[in-house]
Amino acid sequence: MAWAVYRERVGLGKVVGIVVAFAGVALIAGSPSVDDQWFAVILVISGAFVWAVAQVMVKSLRQTQGFALIAWLAAVAGPMMLGASLAIEDGQWEAIGEATWVGWGTVVYLGVVMTAIGYGIFYRLLALFDVSVVMPYLLLLPVVGVVGSVLILGESLTVRVALGGAIVIAGVAMIEIVGQRQARAARRKAARGV
Repeated sequence: MAWAVYRERVGLGKVVGIVVAFAGVALIAGSPSVDDQWFAVILVISGAFVWAVAQVMVKSLRQTQGFALIAWLAAVAGPMMLGASLAIEDGQWEAIGEATWVGWGTVVYLGVVMTAIGYGIFYRLLALFDVSVVMPYLLLLPVVGVVGSVLILGESLTVRVALGGAIVIAGVAMIEIVGQRQARAARRKAARGV
């Protein structure tokens, strides 16, 4: 999407890094069966496409601060999600009354740490750098999730998951190295006045 809209130069090195990182994510996730699940697969692919379009739109808001954007998203999406919950779900008040500290901690973590702080920083980086440089770092999410599950939940770490994590990190490192080389070349070119 960034290439199509902004004509960002991705280059072979970044493409190879992205493919390597995706291979690591696929190794971590395994190979789930999609037999008779094509509608779900189409929904996931559609969701990824819509999310990609949204990130390209955010990129166009260069003057917008990440935290301000998150605040506006919450102000608009919050009431819509509350209305949808009231319309199609039930038992919300009982769930609130029965929530434990773990449940409330999860809500605070997801709302404040992950969404407000995480996306606030992410959107700021998206405004400053090419999409092809920033987006691959999201491929580290499964790695962080696995490390968290081992450290916090005491889950076991398999060789396949560890290998997948190493491959993801290698792919992201490749992208970063190529990005730094491209940035140095652009600075040298600008310094020469070309």
